[in-house]
Amino acid sequence: MNFSINHKSPIPLHIQAEDLLRKIIKNPKYSNGKYLPNEVELARQLAISRSTLRHAINKLVYDGLLVRKKGVGTKVNNNIISSKAVSWLSFSQEMAARKIPIKNFETKLTWVKPDEEVANFFEIRANKKVLKLERLRGRSEGPFVYFISYFHPRIGITEKETFERPLYEILEKDYRVIATLSKEEVTARAADKNIAGKLELDPGSPLLFRKRLVYDQGDRPIEYNIGYYRADSFAYTVESRRE
Repeated sequence: MNFSINHKSPIPLHIQAEDLLRKIIKNPKYSNGKYLPNEVELARQLAISRSTLRHAINKLVYDGLLVRKKGVGTKVNNNIISSKAVSWLSFSQEMAARKIPIKNFETKLTWVKPDEEVANFFEIRANKKVLKLERLRGRSEGPFVYFISYFHPRIGITEKETFERPLYEILEKDYRVIATLSKEEVTARAADKNIAGKLELDPGSPLLFRKRLVYDQGDRPIEYNIGYYRADSFAYTVESRRE
């Protein structure tokens, strides 16, 4: 089987490589357990770097479609129970999966200078402005979550974006940025006056606070997100499976 990539295409090489791999693993030869071509050999055939190819392979491994055996090779994972990709989604996708209709009470976009933590995460200068998205969301009877997202300037997203579609769908389809890895911290805290006002709570009321750091296929930071959830309206669950 011959494989090729269009080096004149505006589509990034790692995305083309990922799309190609998704087609390859549908071939009966590989879906029946045959190992994929050696990384060095395949990278040479595609005329791309081995690191670019590995980024694409890592994405499919992360999604649970491929399994890598050290010293042996990479093959299709025929023991998939559920995709790891669905273990974290955008808020819109989470609510759609639960069939919960969501109302947007407030959406605000501004260019701001990042604080030290955001600048360090993005590895940019503190005087380099980033796009800040604030959204107050909930059910028709009232809001239960207030989100603040900061986006790396590298992405190219601007204040003209309407965010009427799920965030990660927008990033992937419009900006060719695939959110691959999420690192999260969940803690409890009391609502200050500002957050309490937005979520229609008394100051000092309990909140669920979540910080999410999102990376692309190359492990580059793309989004710094924090969310404040009403503790009486939202539960954060984590599902783990022991291999």
